[in-house]
Amino acid sequence: MKFTEFSCDQLKFSRHALEQMFARKINPGDIRKCLEQSEIIDDYPEDTPYPSRLLLGFIKDRPIHLVLAINELEKICILVTTYEPDKKLWGPDFKKRKML
Repeated sequence: MKFTEFSCDQLKFSRHALEQMFARKINPGDIRKCLEQSEIIDDYPEDTPYPSRLLLGFIKDRPIHLVLAINELEKICILVTTYEPDKKLWGPDFKKRKML
């Protein structure tokens, strides 16, 4: 399974991610497709228990942010959460936060 600049043998969904997906009507297949063409927009190397990354992808024309924790040793990616970025908080390309 190849996602942008890293590969995982397995993709897991946190409970929180599943709750957010259900609330936003996003299915696991949409997430997988979104991850395959996603772009890394921020890194969180200090996150625990694994470093994570904020990714931007699209489901059709709908922008989606995904937070993905990466267990590089075991090659497991864990979707921590996903959400549709708020246009009030993010720039027009959804890659940079607006200065408020």
